[in-house]
Amino acid sequence: MSEYDAPHSCGMHVVHDGPRQAPPLLLIHGSGASGGSWGPVVPALAGHHHVIRVDLPGCGQSPPAPSYDVPVQAGRVAAVLDDLGLRDVAVAAHSSGGYVATALAEQRPELVRSLALISSGPSLDAFLPQPLLLRVLLGPPFGPLLWPRRSDAMIRRGISATAARPVDVPDDMVAELRGTTYRAFRAVLSRNAAYVAERSVPDRLAALEVPVLVIFGGADPRWQPSSAHQYDAVPDARVEMLPGVGHIPMLEAPETTGELLLGFTATDAADIRPGIPKA
Repeated sequence: MSEYDAPHSCGMHVVHDGPRQAPPLLLIHGSGASGGSWGPVVPALAGHHHVIRVDLPGCGQSPPAPSYDVPVQAGRVAAVLDDLGLRDVAVAAHSSGGYVATALAEQRPELVRSLALISSGPSLDAFLPQPLLLRVLLGPPFGPLLWPRRSDAMIRRGISATAARPVDVPDDMVAELRGTTYRAFRAVLSRNAAYVAERSVPDRLAALEVPVLVIFGGADPRWQPSSAHQYDAVPDARVEMLPGVGHIPMLEAPETTGELLLGFTATDAADIRPGIPKA
């Protein structure tokens, strides 16, 4: 059973799964989503980890924030870990959540043991033309009008539009997505793009001493799948391509995704990074 918490210093909504004494694993969702997007893989992960899911500012059950700059979001995540007394945490992130995870490692390397990035576009030149439904929902003139009127069915279709196979969208993911306002969502998208435009994710990671796993769907409709190999420039990064999987491996291939994450965190747990003692 999940335990809910809301650290006072940052106001972000946090969900805990698994035993508190187990090695910590932080899960960060993508743009406009919430911690509920990890639902299908959490049971397997919680058998081995203290799993911490956050709702980023303005998403899910977390309140809006004055700034959605990626480094600012990373600072808020760092405040959660500080409040929990955690450091040297394995971090897994989906889509643009990978930018927040990368910024967290840039700002506070002592907090991050390893990084697993799932469907995180490496650079803006890898971005593909988006499915029609998403273009209508996310852009003017229809986006601001349709967003507050979305039905559950429309939200499910919007999420499924980024998958390459039929998916079962968790009810809590749908409910939590309703908590994200159009204004916040657009601001998040804008600031994410600015972060990647400033410097590519592989370039940022190459400057860090942190183990990296990249999971990418071979049929991702949001990012050019072959762009996953831009991460080959990161020393010792491991890239896993999932054939026939789109942008949301946690929903499309939860067993495989969970196994890859557990295998990576188990391997990393045996490693000691220079200058950063294990907790």
